[in-house]
Amino acid sequence: MKKILALVLMLALCLGLVASTNADDLIKVGIVNNPPSESGYRAANVKDFETVFSAENGYEAMTYFSLKNDEQIAAARDFINEGVQYLLISAADVAGWDQTLQDAKDAGVKVLLFDREIECDPELYEAGVVSDMAEEGNTAVNWLVDQKLDEYKVVHIQGVMGSAAQIGRTAALEAKFADGSMTKVFQQTGNWSADEAKKIVESVINSGEDFNVIYAENDDMARGAIQALDDANITHGKDGKVVVMGFDCVKANLRDLLAGIQNYDGQCSPFQAKLIDEMIKKLEAGEAIEGLNEKKQIISVEKGFDCYTITQEDVDTYGLGD
Repeated sequence: MKKILALVLMLALCLGLVASTNADDLIKVGIVNNPPSESGYRAANVKDFETVFSAENGYEAMTYFSLKNDEQIAAARDFINEGVQYLLISAADVAGWDQTLQDAKDAGVKVLLFDREIECDPELYEAGVVSDMAEEGNTAVNWLVDQKLDEYKVVHIQGVMGSAAQIGRTAALEAKFADGSMTKVFQQTGNWSADEAKKIVESVINSGEDFNVIYAENDDMARGAIQALDDANITHGKDGKVVVMGFDCVKANLRDLLAGIQNYDGQCSPFQAKLIDEMIKKLEAGEAIEGLNEKKQIISVEKGFDCYTITQEDVDTYGLGD
């Protein structure tokens, strides 16, 4: 009996040593992101990172979620102090990160950006996998121009102000307001929220202002806008009075395009984790990351969909969520 007990204890000790060694071998990363509740896009993005940056794939990952830039920066500093090897950031705001990224560099922490750009010297990060938000806006506004409406009276529902998505998706539309080819009926941030977007559209309807376009900077806000239109018995979508536009390609919104309820949806890919993982593996091996542009980034390839040309295959292939 004593021999069996000794054997069991020795086996347990060996397993403990193996577990300890394996834990020591894990690559320690700190992930700074927006919360999954932000949008359908973000829920898919968070799930993607949780899947890739797991212990099974060789990582010890800590994640901090916030929509506030100052809170994200504080979390990034905490991760640096905790000795992470890599800091992965999707910034709430493009500005204000310079000193934190410099501190990371000084501490030997390698920074990789995902989803969104940060306005800083590219020497402060290793690489990024990001969306070209300005091009997303250009693609959407060019599509709107191609509809050749008799007039463009636009309700513009912006994302969180200062975020790369808001800045990029706003810029192309602001250019049309500036040259007079489109009229800004109302413009306000909906903070990526369907409820806030619904209240904005309800307010415009109640004011009596005429409009025929809703340009919402994400799909959740497009859905909120549609709810307000439906409550007021205002037609929208294909052959409706109001053109409704969104971004991110949440599956529910692509189904709305297919049904003719929403008019346009701009793609924004949330799947950067695999490429970031490959970059880390390159850096761990002492190899250079290839395929980067002059800003040390890989730009996600994205497109736009509309209610006239979308197919069920598009919904199944590009739709996010259920």
